[in-house]
Amino acid sequence: MKFLTSARPLPAPPQTLHGIDRMVRNIETGRFERSLSAMTAVGSVITAAEIYFEHDKASFGNPNMWLPVIGGPIGAAAGIAGFFSQRMAKTALPIASTLIVANGLQGVYLHARGIRQKPGGWKNFRYNMEMGPPLLAPLLVTLVGGMGLLAAILRREA
Repeated sequence: MKFLTSARPLPAPPQTLHGIDRMVRNIETGRFERSLSAMTAVGSVITAAEIYFEHDKASFGNPNMWLPVIGGPIGAAAGIAGFFSQRMAKTALPIASTLIVANGLQGVYLHARGIRQKPGGWKNFRYNMEMGPPLLAPLLVTLVGGMGLLAAILRREA
């Protein structure tokens, strides 16, 4: 009995696929855990470095500015561990990713508060958006944490 029908047949089993065809097959079947874990690790390092330089320009005036910088290496370590170990991908990676997402959401709040504290506050929105803390920048780190959470619920590549 056929439960699922599709307009187009899936490619051949992974044993006969190579390169990009194998990657597409893994994504179509929800097997993307290792790759997404590795992307989380790389994304964590890149965003932590960028955040460090931006927060350094502000002289780390608020101690909370260190949290995403510290979270970067933690996310990278969890991503690397998740790449090599399925157990780590299901334990350490979601814990680290949840902390990164929470910190990113906290960053949106703190950046919004920083814009409000500029002269004119929200009434001078356009100027304060350009000259104040970047309101949407913390969502980048939230996205990296989201990749780690997604990796934790996907299946391992064949």
